[in-house]
Amino acid sequence: MAARLALVVALLCAGAAAAAAQQASNVRATYHHYSPAQNGWDLGAVSAYCSTWDAGKPFSWRSKYGWTAFCGPAGPRGQASCGRCIRVTNTGTGAQITVRIVDQCANGGLDLDWDTVFVKIDTDGMGYQRGHLIVNYQFVDCRDNRINFHGKNETLPASTHAVE
Repeated sequence: MAARLALVVALLCAGAAAAAAQQASNVRATYHHYSPAQNGWDLGAVSAYCSTWDAGKPFSWRSKYGWTAFCGPAGPRGQASCGRCIRVTNTGTGAQITVRIVDQCANGGLDLDWDTVFVKIDTDGMGYQRGHLIVNYQFVDCRDNRINFHGKNETLPASTHAVE
């Protein structure tokens, strides 16, 4: 039992350290019309890059967070980024939201879903006027990697996502 607890603590610490290293400031965030609600939160219907690996995930997983494409300056790329979560902060207003990576992009930043993300943090309308926001982001735990030790649910760090 002590060994399992030590393993969980080690994984949590490693995940926290890895997540802290995966952040960036003053990143350009454009918007894209994935329209997940209108598309049944179906990654295949919107031709998202991550649909190859994540389209079969439960509806509750696909609809838990708004969607984004990721091509930021810090963090995993390609399949390794799929399904991961980032906390995005509008530097102009301080508005924050947690989003799930479902796609990749080529603009060197983020391509936030219009309905579920962009309009929610563009609280002053300046992002719409400019066509983009300037944001900070940090990889965070999506809180959907659950394990059970002795009847108690524990959340694993986001870095274990690929092991699901």
